Amino acid sequence: MRDKTQTNSAVPGDRLVRAGAVVFFIGALATLVTVAPLLLGTTPFPTYMFGLSMLMAVGFLMAGAGVLRSVAAGRRQARAGR
Repeated sequence: MRDKTQTNSAVPGDRLVRAGAVVFFIGALATLVTVAPLLLGTTPFPTYMFGLSMLMAVGFLMAGAGVLRSVAAGRRQARAGR
């Protein structure tokens, strides 16, 4: 018997995972830009630039919340299917 879920169907936490990935990569880019002057021996960026590096952690938490949300939806669906 085939699974009734389509491969392109949206899961409740799907958007949150995608948004978390985008925020994570923006934070990773900000981290590379912030650390580069320290490694090259040039003038470092202002302190608020280090705050932008925290977007990596925020994106990671967003993606994790999306995964937990999709797991919870899957459990609810499995309970309803019994």
